[in-house]
Amino acid sequence: MCMSAFVPQNASFVEREDPDLPVCVEQTVLVWIPLGFLWLSAPWNLMPLCRRSQVNTKHRTKLYLCKQLVVFLLFLTAVGGLIVTLVEDFGPNSSAEKNPAVFYTNPVLFAVAWILLLLCQEGVRRKERAVDSSTLFIFWFLLVLCDVFPFQTLLREALRQGEVRDIPRFSLFYISFGLEVIALVLSAVADIPPEAEELVKKNPEAGAAFLSRITFNWFNSMVVKGHKTPLVQEDLWELNETDSTAYISQRFNQHMRYELGLARIQFQKKLKNKLLKNPSKAVEEASQSNGLGKGVSQDVLMMEEKGKKEEEKKKKNEKKKEETNYPNAWLVTTLYKTFKGILIESAFFKLLQDLLAFVSPQLLKLMISFIQNKSSYAWVGYLYAVLLLVVALLQSLLLQQYFQRCFVLGMKVRTALMAAVYKKALVMSNDNRKESTVGETVNLMSADAQRFNDVTNFIHLLWSCPLQIIVSIVFLWMELGPSTLAGLGVMVLMVPINGLLANQARKFQIENMKFKDKRLKIMNEMLNGIKILKLFAWEPSFRTQVEDIRGEELKVMRKFAYLSSVSTFIFSCAPALVSLATFAVFVGVSSDNILTAEKAFTSISLFNILRFPLAMLPMLIASIVQTAVSKKRLEKFLGGDDLDSDIIRHDPSFNSAVSISNGSFSWEKDSEPLLKNVSLDIKPGRLVAVVGAVGSGKSSLMSALLGEMHSTKGFINIQGSLAFVPQQAWIQNATLRDNILFGSPYEDKRFQDVVEACALGPDLKLLSAGDLTEIGEKGINLSGGQKQRVSLARAAYSQADIFLLDDPLSAVDSHVGKHLFDKVIGPNGLLKNKTRILVTHGVSFLPYVDEVVVLVNGQVSEIGSYQSLRASKGAFSEFLDEYAKEQNNQTTHEKDGYQDTEDVELIPDREDTQPDCPPEDAVSFTLKRENSIRRSQRGTRSRLRKNSTLKPAEDTGEAKKGQRLIEKETMETGQVKFSVYLQYLRAMGWGYTFWIFLIYFIQNIAFIGQNLWLSDWTNDAAEYYNQTYPSWMRDTRVGVFGALGVAQGLFVFLGTLLVANASVNASRILHSRLLNNILRVPMLFFDTTPIGRVVNRFAKDIFTVDETIPQSFRSWILCLLGVLGTLFVICLATPFFTIIIIPLAVIYFFVQRFYVATSRQLRRLDSVSRSPIYSHFGETVSGLSVIRAYNHQERFLKHNEVTVDENLKSVYPWIVSNRWLAIRLEFLGNLVVFFSALFAVISRDSIDSGLVGLSISYALNVTQTLNWLVRMTSELETNIVAVERVSEYSELENEVCCLSIFHHFKADFLDYKVRYRPELDLVLKGITCDIASTEKIGIVGRTGAGKSSLTNCLFRIIEAAEGHILIDDVDISTIGLHDLRNNLTIIPQDPVLFSGSLRMNLDPFNKFSDEEIWKVLELSHLKDYVAGLQEGLQHEVAEGGENLSVGQRQLLCLARALLRKSRILILDEATAAVDLETDNLIQKTIRKEFSHCTVLTIAHRLHSIMDNSRVMVLDAGQIVEFDSPDNLMERRGHFYSMAKDAGITQESLTALDRKKFW
Repeated sequence: MCMSAFVPQNASFVEREDPDLPVCVEQTVLVWIPLGFLWLSAPWNLMPLCRRSQVNTKHRTKLYLCKQLVVFLLFLTAVGGLIVTLVEDFGPNSSAEKNPAVFYTNPVLFAVAWILLLLCQEGVRRKERAVDSSTLFIFWFLLVLCDVFPFQTLLREALRQGEVRDIPRFSLFYISFGLEVIALVLSAVADIPPEAEELVKKNPEAGAAFLSRITFNWFNSMVVKGHKTPLVQEDLWELNETDSTAYISQRFNQHMRYELGLARIQFQKKLKNKLLKNPSKAVEEASQSNGLGKGVSQDVLMMEEKGKKEEEKKKKNEKKKEETNYPNAWLVTTLYKTFKGILIESAFFKLLQDLLAFVSPQLLKLMISFIQNKSSYAWVGYLYAVLLLVVALLQSLLLQQYFQRCFVLGMKVRTALMAAVYKKALVMSNDNRKESTVGETVNLMSADAQRFNDVTNFIHLLWSCPLQIIVSIVFLWMELGPSTLAGLGVMVLMVPINGLLANQARKFQIENMKFKDKRLKIMNEMLNGIKILKLFAWEPSFRTQVEDIRGEELKVMRKFAYLSSVSTFIFSCAPALVSLATFAVFVGVSSDNILTAEKAFTSISLFNILRFPLAMLPMLIASIVQTAVSKKRLEKFLGGDDLDSDIIRHDPSFNSAVSISNGSFSWEKDSEPLLKNVSLDIKPGRLVAVVGAVGSGKSSLMSALLGEMHSTKGFINIQGSLAFVPQQAWIQNATLRDNILFGSPYEDKRFQDVVEACALGPDLKLLSAGDLTEIGEKGINLSGGQKQRVSLARAAYSQADIFLLDDPLSAVDSHVGKHLFDKVIGPNGLLKNKTRILVTHGVSFLPYVDEVVVLVNGQVSEIGSYQSLRASKGAFSEFLDEYAKEQNNQTTHEKDGYQDTEDVELIPDREDTQPDCPPEDAVSFTLKRENSIRRSQRGTRSRLRKNSTLKPAEDTGEAKKGQRLIEKETMETGQVKFSVYLQYLRAMGWGYTFWIFLIYFIQNIAFIGQNLWLSDWTNDAAEYYNQTYPSWMRDTRVGVFGALGVAQGLFVFLGTLLVANASVNASRILHSRLLNNILRVPMLFFDTTPIGRVVNRFAKDIFTVDETIPQSFRSWILCLLGVLGTLFVICLATPFFTIIIIPLAVIYFFVQRFYVATSRQLRRLDSVSRSPIYSHFGETVSGLSVIRAYNHQERFLKHNEVTVDENLKSVYPWIVSNRWLAIRLEFLGNLVVFFSALFAVISRDSIDSGLVGLSISYALNVTQTLNWLVRMTSELETNIVAVERVSEYSELENEVCCLSIFHHFKADFLDYKVRYRPELDLVLKGITCDIASTEKIGIVGRTGAGKSSLTNCLFRIIEAAEGHILIDDVDISTIGLHDLRNNLTIIPQDPVLFSGSLRMNLDPFNKFSDEEIWKVLELSHLKDYVAGLQEGLQHEVAEGGENLSVGQRQLLCLARALLRKSRILILDEATAAVDLETDNLIQKTIRKEFSHCTVLTIAHRLHSIMDNSRVMVLDAGQIVEFDSPDNLMERRGHFYSMAKDAGITQESLTALDRKKFW
């Protein structure tokens, strides 16, 4: 093709001072390279042209037209070239000698290429969301690069000859070259169509061109903004659609369904095989097929009859833990299938980068031989230096693309798992639910999903490490021959050692997780019951419990740290030992083997490459091991059974709204049915009441209708939509209006009607922002009655067809109950045309219902109208007579046609599935009865601040301060203060800190010394050239080299040990400070801070302090010293280099500062936006039955997606910010390599090859270390934020303490005023009264009058704004809190128990003997029950007291009070949760045992206080009446009207007088 005229001898072109390429190569090869690339990549760009379907409306931008114009002009130049050749060959003055073929082929090739390009650019324009084309940019780049050679050849030629021979071709070439450069520039600019501009504003990545994408330049604006002002959530960009939760979760679920299906089939097969081999065992296993090994045995109620079986079961459980008994091994394949696109892409980048890594050592080898060979041309050296730079740049670009993809993949995996766990929680069956506490489930979302995230970041190392190891060994073999095997042997020996260590580490890890779970469980309970701890002054006891667990946890942590320091020792010795073994064997094998600089330093760079995979493999294995634990937990959770949706049918052929035909239902699959042979048929529009004693299965019937129970036979058919009001209201952390609307659209009229009917009008007036007031977590700023009414309003607003009302009237005052029945539930209420099923204890309502269903022991004993049942004289009529007897003699008349509601509020029990009586069924109650109940019950703070946001209506015009109850989580901004680091170092101990720095410094000196020794060793090659190498010399060289290597290892080992000890120290100190303080913070803090936020400090932040900070601290020191050492060595070899250091350091500093400001803030935003995910999740799990009943799963899923997306908005930019930084730092590092090579070439005459090898091999390492240094600095800054957050809570203001003691116990209030928070209004507005010793006082008043606030003040849960409370003439604000609280006793409204033994719940300090405890149990009527338990006083109480009925819990609280023998007793509506029998028992005991005490009773049922010495009537925070009940009745004021509402009159009082107990 090119004629011989073009081909002079090849060698002469290169073998000279100014080399050049032969013209032939320039005209052929250099033309084919870019064009070949274009043709290969064209199909990709032409595809959009083939898709007919879309009519393209995309705008043709100016940029697009310019690009097309340039290509068209280039086409013209190609045609021009062809014409010139044709004219020369066939024109009028053509010569005999024809032009070479190249002059025909090239213009034709180019012309075709340009036409193809025009089409490609049109294709790119039509592509969805494409702003440029990477392949076209690379094509232009290659083309310009290849044309540079002919460019200078033509110029040189013209200059040498002094004239231009071939003017037409010369000018055409330069014109086309100019156009190509223009095209290159144009192709580097993003072409954003006008319709995409909005999108690009919200998400600049969408409008980033190829160059900007590979260098992450599009991120600059965020970095600059973050540097100027701390970023806030509003500054963050929108997510790409493919990164959004909805998209990821949808793809993951698709694959999961298929994979999990397969796994389930496998699992069934496995069970079948087992069954054939060993029938009894398999049955046992199947029945536990989703019993989490842990948790089950604790929660099983061990009654006498069941006890022995349980013990056996427990033992079997332990064994079962080892085997899997759920569908397994599907999660990883699901993840792979979901994300294989990114996985394959990132693998491709990693592969290229790994291969390129091996080019540098080869270039280094050439470089050293160049320096040794003084006769070679200088340009060769410069070429090598440039090649080193190019290879390094390419490596950096590929590496960052790989990392970017891996981290995004990790983020997506975490998102997919979080979404899946959330989705699963919504459909989880009850068996599954009782296995994992809310804490454990939240852990799946946080810790386990995070583990997967971390592992996927580095998953490719699984194949990349072995690949790197193999390739390095091949190259080493080429250098050193068989002696490489010695080094390899050392490495292979490391593997089993590592395996052992990893295995041990795993055990520690599992143990650690156990303690962590345990500690968090207790913390969770303590925080939920914090009010009780304060009221009873029990904080010290619980503190020691937590401290003990923490002590165990730290022991394990210390072991783990020692173990990891051993492995660090082995791995820091590894490179030294490997190179020692290799070099020693190499020189020892034969005296001809002399270590030259090339050999030594090429090998050292290869060993350096080897260090990374060898260090990473063990870490990777360890984290894979940890992830395997998480994988099991996730597979178990996600693979568990769903709620059976077929239990409830929706068959329209039935003519009734609800029908159950002969159904039996149980809580667990294989347990005894709780409801037996139930048949019900309820016609549309009827009001049906369900009554029965405690534990007869009323609430279970509700659950069955909701489809929450297992149906063992029969079926339920329901026509229409459901609304459900649970026994314990479930309130979301949202505005009051949102709580009522619950996702329905807002209609003003309907809303007002519902509010009116539910008696919420007056409450709304009191709330600062009306219906837009924010309700705190679990509704803490509403009283119990308000919560219940909101819950009822939610149902009434929902316009469902069937209403299941689980005793909604028990939590409200009697007159409110009457109002609700009238206006909402009853025959004339809002819901009069709907089907209503009402569980109730208010006998007074029964005459107005259409039908009464009587349940006895889980069976329907009678059904019929009130009258017919009365007449039939069956169980129902007995039930009425029994309870109405004592009331009837009080209430002789009926008022307004209503039987008096107050006295016949029969049994407002809260939780009927926890039986008081029948023990034979106990195990079937182990089910944690409705999480919703359990959570709200442990809320204990329900009444705490009814009027937290009280504001008189008239000043609504003012700024509504205090209307936000939950303040936004504070977030530190700006640089982490240096004091925080000092705080951590102080916690570690100064001595430790000093030694750590010193030892790591010495280690670094040893490292540099070893390499300098090696460079000196290599100079022996020149000295002993052609001589025999003396063996003493050889031994010295090897010996010193080895000794320095081992010294390094030892110092690292020592340093790591010190860090381990110091960090455990710091962890202990920081945690106990935090714990001590949190337990002494005023109650107000817990009202305004979601529990999740506090738990987050104990979970996430303490975890960071325990595990991440020590690690990053250690890495940071090592990196810092490493970088300094490297720079020192390079300056030593080429002193020139010092000039470059300063500008590089400046650039480095700026990049780092810019980055750290942004990255740190993004991390903070990340942790702040994570809390709502977990809060919302916890809330969802507690309100599951409500969410399912209303069928709002979809809405909650959507909400979860939104909260996770908010979090991703800060995670994604954080990932990018790391890449942004890394690519800039690596460019800097690459410049270091380039300059160290360049200066070596410049000063090659004055420098020895050993030092050059040393400085360049060091420089090749510096990029990685520099990168790590900044990463570590920022990671340390980011993680130290945890110390900042922990110390923020360690420095909260404490409750005030001082000392003194009382004797007579009389109480005086002097003009006492109090408000909940400084910015809110007074709740008690000047209370003045005196209470004599042993006086019995009743406190009454409507909801929100300040009854509970008054008792809170006695305990100093809230401090006075003005005025004093004196007890025995001592101002309580001057008394030590613990003394004060130890002298008072409260029986709280909600009985709160903690998990632990019964004894611990009564006497956490072990102050009392067992006899005393049995005595109070007898007084509180629990002795028989406790004696009947297998473990007696040591009986384990489940979380929140789940395994006792509410009545029993209330009696335990009574026992607590009796045990304390205080002289002042406060009853906070203590009997609202028990049936009348229990109530009577409690009242009797209190009258007898507390006759010598001062008793204050807050009452709903006026009866309970009619025999008190005086009654205090509160209204809006003031005492309106205070006198004996008789006088008050005569006065006909507030009290009289309340009594009248409750149906109490003078006559009934006289009847009562006869029965006075006091």
